[in-house]
Amino acid sequence: MKLEGVHHVTAITGDAPQNVEFYAGTLGLRLVKKTVNQDDPTVYHLFYADEKGSAGADITFFEYPGARRGRAGAGMVHTVVFRVGSEDALAFWEERLGAEGVQSERADGRLRFADTEGLTLELAVVDTPDEPLVAEHPDILPEHAIQGFDGVKAYAVEPEESRELLEETLGFQSRGDEFWEVRGDRRGGFYSYDRSPPERGFGGAGTVHHVAWATTMDDHDAWRERVAKAGAHPTPVIDRFYFKSVYFREPSGVLFELATIGPGFATDEPADKLGERLSLPPAFEHLRDRLEPVLTPLPNPREARAAR
Repeated sequence: MKLEGVHHVTAITGDAPQNVEFYAGTLGLRLVKKTVNQDDPTVYHLFYADEKGSAGADITFFEYPGARRGRAGAGMVHTVVFRVGSEDALAFWEERLGAEGVQSERADGRLRFADTEGLTLELAVVDTPDEPLVAEHPDILPEHAIQGFDGVKAYAVEPEESRELLEETLGFQSRGDEFWEVRGDRRGGFYSYDRSPPERGFGGAGTVHHVAWATTMDDHDAWRERVAKAGAHPTPVIDRFYFKSVYFREPSGVLFELATIGPGFATDEPADKLGERLSLPPAFEHLRDRLEPVLTPLPNPREARAAR
């Protein structure tokens, strides 16, 4: 069994309209699912990805309106890294972000910046056989577009405490000091640690809640059993309708999810209409009349662009 790289990364926002404008507008990702946090359905769960809503491209957000800014610390992901295809793409993004008032730093085939709530992002030129996972945007040429995740960087106090679980249980392949490749038959990515800053971290807007690693449907139960045997105390398999999930914390404290590739976001709406309406899994549909009035009104970003 092999994990197929990053499935999705979930973070927190305190301002869903601003979040949509940045990720679907500035970064050109597609809002592929507007749904709710299934553990608290009064909270949005927004998914941005490539045109198809592919595993490996989804950055997702829970919205807690007005949430204070958080700060990444020990046991938290601090940087999310996306792929681009070339140095020309980095130059495009450096210019585009600058025009939007977003400061960035370019060096060594990478462009580092933060979103509107302080979440650190990087674009990296990566030579890979993996399929580029690209969204369509009228202002962004396909060759410049973001191509899906490359990996995530986390803070750890004692990274060696996690090595056995990462390598022996999850099959992460060491590629140097505190840097691992996570590669399956279809796709790969990386996981790495930096030493924790002295300041205590705390969750809030602009912080990562968890990182999910992709599994096949057939292997998902076996992965849960493997994690349980390693003593990592996984949750039962949870059916999220769009995929199935298992959660646990790795020894450095980062919340991991194992998420299946499929059934997918086109399960309950046409592929060409993804993200245009509030989608509620069947178990939550009876709550629609209660939820729609309390969730923040959001535009359809593609309709908004067409109108402009």
